[in-house]
Amino acid sequence: MKRLTVAGRLIITVLILGAIFVGYKYFGGQKALNQMAEDQAQTPQTEATTGEAESTASDPGTSPNSEAATSAGSAFTYTPPVPVDGKLKGVVELGASGFNSFIITVDKEKRWKLEKSEFGNSLVTENMATDEDVRIGLKKYIGTMLDYGVGSKDIHFVVSSGAAKAEVTTKITRVLKSLGYVVNQVSAEQEGQLALKSVLPAEYADKAFVVDIGSGNTKISWIDGGKISALESYGAKYFQDGTDDSKVYQEVSDKAKQIPANLRNTCFIIGGVPFEMAKEVRKGKERYTTLSAPLAYSKLTNAKSKAGVNIYKAVTDATGCQQFVFDWDANFTIGFLLGL
Repeated sequence: MKRLTVAGRLIITVLILGAIFVGYKYFGGQKALNQMAEDQAQTPQTEATTGEAESTASDPGTSPNSEAATSAGSAFTYTPPVPVDGKLKGVVELGASGFNSFIITVDKEKRWKLEKSEFGNSLVTENMATDEDVRIGLKKYIGTMLDYGVGSKDIHFVVSSGAAKAEVTTKITRVLKSLGYVVNQVSAEQEGQLALKSVLPAEYADKAFVVDIGSGNTKISWIDGGKISALESYGAKYFQDGTDDSKVYQEVSDKAKQIPANLRNTCFIIGGVPFEMAKEVRKGKERYTTLSAPLAYSKLTNAKSKAGVNIYKAVTDATGCQQFVFDWDANFTIGFLLGL
């Protein structure tokens, strides 16, 4: 009886296990097993994909402008006043490696609008072995401005302080004078004052300052008590003289600390290196671009850009200013036109 009982128990156990197996297979168990097998097979690929995504997201090198773009400040939405019944005027900045030219419409209230600009034009400075070569080149250059509608008496030439000593500039100045044009040479201090006139809106005169980072020098300017103050320091090509970054940083910082505290809310900035920085974050064709913090431009690798960023960082650290606004239209030579 005992043996039958044991056998019976074994039979009952087998039947129960069989019933469980059949139920598991036909009521979802097999599907679950298959899903588990598929999940197991896919796990390595999923982890690899996730790892690649995380690596791409954390690698700032995936997009050259990613760091600058994500750290760019809020948009600057100021709209400058439009000139009324304005007149066309042209100005050319003489430099050692070429010309920058600007044509604006300006009215009696000094409201102005940029009509045309050209940067780094070197046509006049090429193939100019003799004064006659320079004369021919200049006549063509002036002719282009005349064709645009600028009167001959409204074309002006300005020699920047950084280019005044260059041999090529001296030759071009001599030929321009022979053509009847007055060539205006400005000091670094005057450049700073003129830059302020062109870029600083009247509404910001009591809460902002101006920085112009040029190749030969940097100009820092502001208005206090109705008087324009302008200071000069190193330009973005200081590396060519073997000057140490830390020395430049310290001097620029010392100059920037002289800006009154109430004027440090906003900085209007222009110049070659700020132009490069603004390109990284410009949205469409906006006139004003808010620059990112200096650290965002650490990937600008050429020597001039790196030097300019060092100057920019010195101003930023010294003033604590959080809003640096690049004006795509302004130039110190336009300030010269506004002063006529």
